[in-house]
Amino acid sequence: MPSDDASALPSESVSPPTAPPAAGYRALLRNREFAGLYAGFTLTVAASTLSGFALGTLVDDRTGSPFLTAVSMYGATFATVLGALTLMSVADGKRPRRTLVTLQCVSLAGVAAQAVPGLPLAARFGLLLVLGFFQSLGTGARMGLLAEVVPASAYALARSLMNITSGGTAVLGFALGALLLRYLNPHEVFVVAAVLTGLGLVAVATTAREHSTRPAGPGRPGTRSDARPGPRPGPRPGPLPGLRRTWATNTELFSHPGRRALLLNLWVPNGLIVGCEALFISYDPEHAGVLLAASSAGMLLGDLTVGRLLTADRRRRCAFALRLLLAVPYLLFAARPPTMVAAVAVFVAGAGFAATLPLQEQLPALTPDPVRGQVQGVESAGRMTWQGICAALAGGLALYLGPGPTITVLAALSATVTVLSRPFVARAG
Repeated sequence: MPSDDASALPSESVSPPTAPPAAGYRALLRNREFAGLYAGFTLTVAASTLSGFALGTLVDDRTGSPFLTAVSMYGATFATVLGALTLMSVADGKRPRRTLVTLQCVSLAGVAAQAVPGLPLAARFGLLLVLGFFQSLGTGARMGLLAEVVPASAYALARSLMNITSGGTAVLGFALGALLLRYLNPHEVFVVAAVLTGLGLVAVATTAREHSTRPAGPGRPGTRSDARPGPRPGPRPGPLPGLRRTWATNTELFSHPGRRALLLNLWVPNGLIVGCEALFISYDPEHAGVLLAASSAGMLLGDLTVGRLLTADRRRRCAFALRLLLAVPYLLFAARPPTMVAAVAVFVAGAGFAATLPLQEQLPALTPDPVRGQVQGVESAGRMTWQGICAALAGGLALYLGPGPTITVLAALSATVTVLSRPFVARAG
């Protein structure tokens, strides 16, 4: 962990220490709208985990290919970049609740279609791309609503709770998926995933109210300047519809060196480690569920500790060490460790995913309120896209190097990117 002495290493933030928010998770959950978004998110993650594990198992059984298996588990993430580049401005539309409900209906239809027996693999991969595109837009709409329904002081806590839930739900999802596949075939597991997706849709539709996530500006009706005071350089919305407005905002988003550095570290180191995880089924088919659950459990513990127990300043100071922790334990796979040793290493590395939280906190600080939904949607879409790219890269390399050596190479690349990009992240503050 970096020293608290400012002279030791460049700090990852110049912000003064801040106190932890007074409200806790229980206070957040008493907010009916947040509880609905949270429930919908939790059920969606559970459905995605089950369907991804079922599809990966189905493809591995049919093809035996590490590449196709890895792509099947994370293929939906390839299409998220299309959402970020084309229609992500819908996240800041005047009816984000309607947008989110509509997109969840599309997700339900896609997951249900995967349950059709005998569906060709080409059609299944096509469904993955369609779902990834619409899920990226749904993430932007959800995050835009989240910023509206919770106060600014509780935003980091709300993201922390969602990250924790994502990890915990993935632990249960992988464990449940492995258990269900002992008694059900993959198509029946897809039916379970579709039911969970439908419940998530109901949770959002019955609790969330309509909000405009595009305030009119300081001093005008609808402004949330009281929630996020102070100047904030960045993209400014204009009267541009759909594709044009999305491109205009994205162009300004990437023109800021601080945002570029944050996005690089939110996307690449994480994506490379997800590439490692995409090889677990090929590396150890019998214990892949154990390794995936261990990673998710580590993420759960890391997000709980970093999000709830540390101040914002401390989180930023720990971010570099956490990004290294994310990669270094995977270097043990070079020695083909026993399953339990590998599971412990994966669990420890999973805690490093908590580095995402302080970087996510910094990004809105460099972004104006009127486009916060789109910017957060781009961040999420880019992170997921890199996960898909790295999963495909991992599967391709594993064809030549084998799963164990490939995991080691990707972990070394992740650590290298973290070290080389640190000075740029330090200046992002």
